[in-house]
Amino acid sequence: MTEAHPSQPRPTTDIPPVDLAPRLHAAKPPRVLAIANQKGGVGKTTTAINLGTALAAIGDQVLILDLDPQGNASTGLGIDRRSRRRSTYDVLTGEATLRDAILPTAVPNLSIAPSTLDLSGLELEMAQERDRAYRLRNALAPLNVGRPGTVDYTYVLVDCPPSLNLLTINAMAAANAILVPLQCEFFALEGLSQLLKTVDGVKQTLNPQLTIHGVVLTMHDARNNLSNQVVADVRQNSGQKVYDTIIPRNVRVSEAPSYGKPVLVYDLKCVGSEAYLRLATEIIQREKELCGA
Repeated sequence: MTEAHPSQPRPTTDIPPVDLAPRLHAAKPPRVLAIANQKGGVGKTTTAINLGTALAAIGDQVLILDLDPQGNASTGLGIDRRSRRRSTYDVLTGEATLRDAILPTAVPNLSIAPSTLDLSGLELEMAQERDRAYRLRNALAPLNVGRPGTVDYTYVLVDCPPSLNLLTINAMAAANAILVPLQCEFFALEGLSQLLKTVDGVKQTLNPQLTIHGVVLTMHDARNNLSNQVVADVRQNSGQKVYDTIIPRNVRVSEAPSYGKPVLVYDLKCVGSEAYLRLATEIIQREKELCGA
């Protein structure tokens, strides 16, 4: 009679569960600078486009958010209106994420979330919404949290409309700091004081961390005594908040948007391009001081 052998236990291998879900990475959030002034024609859009280009040229990943219904920042970077399938309007109404709206530009490291005329009716549409002032802040929160391989932005520059409406309030509520372009003209200081009152109101109610990054003097004509007097008055009133760099009135700066190009691409060697490169350097230096404080 054959002796029965006890069955040998089979060797087992413990295989850890495999997580097939795409991993998300969380990078440092971008610095958000709102370029704001309730006066029109002071150089907000020109500053947004060319400062963004200058920052991108030195290696930063930059996103421009066009919050002006006129869409001049989008046009000035060569974004055709037919290409704007998703816009900042869709982002603020919750119809799309910010990533959905972002388009590349011809400038390496520079992207844009374009605007459309739909933005002009946003204030009425959002009038009853309790979170209406925080729509942009909420949209920006997940920007640098995504799948590996997505772009992490260093700076977000918000091009505000020429009024202190809900769009500008959204920009201020979402921003780390405000950059104020100021045209070298007679009523410059009057407009600045009104803007500063709005910033103080936003700090008290919506965004206690908001600061004035600086004031950049634009469209300066050195041959004009009034321009020089405005420079002196603004520096006397605002002191260290005024950047050393002054953007001169320059034909090449005015021509560039009609070709859908920043002036730094249109004519790198003109005085306007050189001024925006200096401004970018100055802003980076001030960023180090602000973030290190």
